[in-house]
Amino acid sequence: MGSSTDAPQNPPAEVQDGERQHIDSDMAKRIVRKIDFNIIPLLFITYMFNFMDKTILSSASVFGLRTDTHLKGQNYSWVSSIFYFGYFAWTYPTSLLIARLPVAKYMTANTFFWGAVVALTAACTNYGGLLTVRFLLGVAEATITPAFMFLTSTWYTRDEIPTRTGIWFAGNSVGGLVASFVAFGFGHISNDDKVGPWRWMYIILGVLTFVWAFVLLIWLPDTISKARFLKPEERRYAADRVVVAGTGSTEKTHWKWDQVVECMIDPKTWFIFGLEIITQIPNGGTQNFANLVIKSFGFTSLQSTLINIPYSLLSAAIIAGTGWIAGRYRKMNCILIAIVVLPCITGAAIIYSRESVSSGVQLFGYFLLSPGPAAMPLAMSLVSANYRGVTKKMTMSSLLFLAYCAGNIAGPQFFKASEEPHYNTAFRTIMICYSLVVVLALGLRFYLQWMNAKRTREEGYEGSAGGAGAVGGGKVMQAEGTAGDVADMVDRVELRPEDYEDVTDWKTAGFRYRL
Repeated sequence: MGSSTDAPQNPPAEVQDGERQHIDSDMAKRIVRKIDFNIIPLLFITYMFNFMDKTILSSASVFGLRTDTHLKGQNYSWVSSIFYFGYFAWTYPTSLLIARLPVAKYMTANTFFWGAVVALTAACTNYGGLLTVRFLLGVAEATITPAFMFLTSTWYTRDEIPTRTGIWFAGNSVGGLVASFVAFGFGHISNDDKVGPWRWMYIILGVLTFVWAFVLLIWLPDTISKARFLKPEERRYAADRVVVAGTGSTEKTHWKWDQVVECMIDPKTWFIFGLEIITQIPNGGTQNFANLVIKSFGFTSLQSTLINIPYSLLSAAIIAGTGWIAGRYRKMNCILIAIVVLPCITGAAIIYSRESVSSGVQLFGYFLLSPGPAAMPLAMSLVSANYRGVTKKMTMSSLLFLAYCAGNIAGPQFFKASEEPHYNTAFRTIMICYSLVVVLALGLRFYLQWMNAKRTREEGYEGSAGGAGAVGGGKVMQAEGTAGDVADMVDRVELRPEDYEDVTDWKTAGFRYRL
């Protein structure tokens, strides 16, 4: 069994070359901008394709897919859910592989596969065919988000992680916007066309995804040491900053089973696991039934696709905005999770009471559901910023996405065909789930606050929720999170080989949790 008491590692290659140079505030900002410019757009666009390819099913459902593939009863709900069975099956194996393989190359291989699967969906003519390709799509996409979380913690400090996570996760909502335009355009294809509008949607998006994988293959580096867009001294600084102000180095790591055990007995693990399940039950339903719900308000198929455009814009703005706030204020993360789901409770209640309100009010209720997706990146940033130790972090990522799958598998099943078009059971469930999210989010915050106070009493000093803990001979560095502050921290600390060790948050003195 692996152990956290292995001999200290030497620093990775990019911090061994020559003497460390002084990095001033302006140079530090330029390096962070270079990282942002070269990493974040790749993640954002990939996530945009990820969401489009996954949710185009909702648009396809109102443009002939259900009729052409002879779906009946709960068949469509199972076509929606089966994606997450594939995702579920591959979540843990892919977490092991992310920690052991060149992460960018491995993710790129999965992107090639998922693009091919999306394009092949156009060949489906029956229920069995749809189940097969949706399951395979789940397997292909299971790698993307855990890999993104790993890459984000590789490149960014604890104060930067929530904002960057919010930015690339907003690709989800922008993907929904683009998918709506795509569906609207292809929705004008004549019914006499032999291929049909829904099949063209899958063909075009599948081909574009496959082509995009070549961009990832060329431009996305596996590690800091392989980043060609940085000079040697910049690579050294990039590596040192995540050791001093991040969650530690992710290079030269080994799978450690003692970290798996630690993750499983860590109470915050199960708070976050519970949060993820109950936020994803509503997501799994509304994501796949969005167009059908909008049509039930009295709109046409084409109008339903257009209505999702401002919905997606609003959702993207909320995701990016809450990510920025969580990065700027270290005690706001859990509170923001509670805040973003409160409008969703009201929105679900309005739609549930639709018989007594006008279609315009029903549509307003639907738009109140738009902040809900922001809860997931906020939970993900809690994992990325509050877990140290590669194996512990990847184990938590696995559990997070197992919960994600469970919620998304269950969600569509509450949209009962017998209740179409009102889906009363579904919207009653959404109200209950989001109410529980508020309770769990506040419970998690109180627990993390208690843990910080306990660690301070035991260690005899305050520690930091913005740094990596005690490094450089026991120093705990404090900073406001700006590039200049981080540069000053790196400049003042003489890092030792043991500071590059793969150590968990429980075993890192001075490490405090973001709330």
